[in-house]
Amino acid sequence: MHIAIIGYGYWGPNLLRNFDAREDCTVAMVCDPRRERLHAARKHYPWVKATSNAEDVFNDTSIDAVCIATPVYYHYDLARKAIKHGKHVLLEKPMTSSVAQAQELIDLALQKKVTLMVDHTFIYTDAVMKIKEIIDRGELGDMQYFDSTRINLGLFQPDINVLWDLAPHDISILNFLTDERPVSINATGMSHTKTGLENIAYLTLNYNSNLIAHFNCSWTSPVKIRQILIGGSEKMILFNDVEPTEKVKVYNTKYHILSGEDETRHKLLVDYRTGDIFIPKIEKTEALAKVAEDFVTAITTGSKPMSDMYSGIEVVRILEAAQQSIKFRGAEVKL
Repeated sequence: MHIAIIGYGYWGPNLLRNFDAREDCTVAMVCDPRRERLHAARKHYPWVKATSNAEDVFNDTSIDAVCIATPVYYHYDLARKAIKHGKHVLLEKPMTSSVAQAQELIDLALQKKVTLMVDHTFIYTDAVMKIKEIIDRGELGDMQYFDSTRINLGLFQPDINVLWDLAPHDISILNFLTDERPVSINATGMSHTKTGLENIAYLTLNYNSNLIAHFNCSWTSPVKIRQILIGGSEKMILFNDVEPTEKVKVYNTKYHILSGEDETRHKLLVDYRTGDIFIPKIEKTEALAKVAEDFVTAITTGSKPMSDMYSGIEVVRILEAAQQSIKFRGAEVKL
């Protein structure tokens, strides 16, 4: 299988390295409009053809699949052209700039019978897979809350706000961990630059059940925090991605409202249980290697990727609604 990579900035080199490491495919071409980036690609992979024109990728009949790792406002146009030429596509997150664009790509992929996949890398990490395993075994009980904090100092994006940049990671994780989908959202944010793009934002997802999810995203924090708290009716989980070894901790902690009592505001009786902390062993397989494997397998066997085009549009739908809510200062937006 011959693969081309469009966009050789921050993520493109990682894609090239992981696909090049596979024995069942070859990275045949790299495309980027910047000469210095093409020079960097040729320096490390001299056998890879380099071009500044994406049309060279689309018109090359030997190219079977295209990985697109460009700013999001190029995703729709590049993916549409690639699919029209019968090529399979792996899109960097977020999938597109709008739900309408994502739906058009899905319809086109179905028509052309090609694989369209979105690179939600975090759901392929060993830590998130372990959390999924714990939840699926029923150890957590009913999921009650999902509280995500993804903050750091920079990098300000020129085309999208902080939610579109950072929240796709944790939204995709939440959607991977539970089959339930939100019915509405509320979001607030603020821009402290002249671009008008929010550099700090808060997003809340509302569900028909008693589950609630909250996301705190910022480019202007003095510290880097990558943390998710998941509360269940039986146990609770802390996922700290900055932690080098003990990324996941399972707390045998819960609370119980005593039955038969007057559950009014002033007479609520709560029984708390604080038990052991379990730290599961987490492997250190590179998540992007699993993404590459899933993409190649989906193409060769017709299997459904774990992070398929439908998971991509679900994330975009939430982000689009969040943008609308921010515009109206936190108003609830139905999904």
